[in-house]
Amino acid sequence: MADRDELVSFVNALLDSGSVKDSSQNGLQAEGCREVRRVAVGVSASLECILRAAQWKADMLIVHHGLLWGRPQTFTGPLKRKLETLFAADMSLCAWHLPLDKHPVLGNNARLLAMLGAGRQRPFGSYDGETIGFSGVFSRPVSIGDVAAALAIKLDAEPLCFRFGAEKIRTVGVVSGGAARMFDQAIDSGLDLYVTGEAAEPVQELARETRSNFIAAGHYNTEKPGVQALAAALEKKFRVQTEFIDIPNPA
Repeated sequence: MADRDELVSFVNALLDSGSVKDSSQNGLQAEGCREVRRVAVGVSASLECILRAAQWKADMLIVHHGLLWGRPQTFTGPLKRKLETLFAADMSLCAWHLPLDKHPVLGNNARLLAMLGAGRQRPFGSYDGETIGFSGVFSRPVSIGDVAAALAIKLDAEPLCFRFGAEKIRTVGVVSGGAARMFDQAIDSGLDLYVTGEAAEPVQELARETRSNFIAAGHYNTEKPGVQALAAALEKKFRVQTEFIDIPNPA
């Protein structure tokens, strides 16, 4: 069992949330019960995710995409129903966005590199002034098909590949989620492959014109690893029960 505020403070310190510029309000977003025995984790605070966490009788739900994004909001429609469900279940909601992308061990991008077997991890990819991704090096060259197959198996994804670059891939840059706009940073860095979540319309022709490789494995799928790794860390630290609430989403 853990104390709610102690657990939140631990994660804030672990992810160094206070030093990260982010549109998300990271940390505790909705206050539930003080004693935490069961922690559900998910990618996004959808109503379906909140309902399933409540059905599992979670005391806390931790997500990557929370409800508070630094803009005025009214508590109506779906947001009202989400808050009603949280408060009826006496369940806290916490979110960590960019801090959980950029963490060098638990973060989405570090975990993706580890899944792919790339080493020599280095910070890569500037997003609104924050470096949130990582690049890595394969110990032996791989093909884009090898990388796509690994992502398909480990993330349950259907990767979209644009294969216009080197056939033998030694270096890779990874930025999870909706980071197609950062593809040019991988090209400028001379990386053999860029992996993200979503593609964008210009990406295919940019890859062709620059003879580069690009993979999109899904915004949702590329942002599962961070919350899953955080859940494992909380189990070890606080001896709480954890559960990943999977709401499959190919986008």
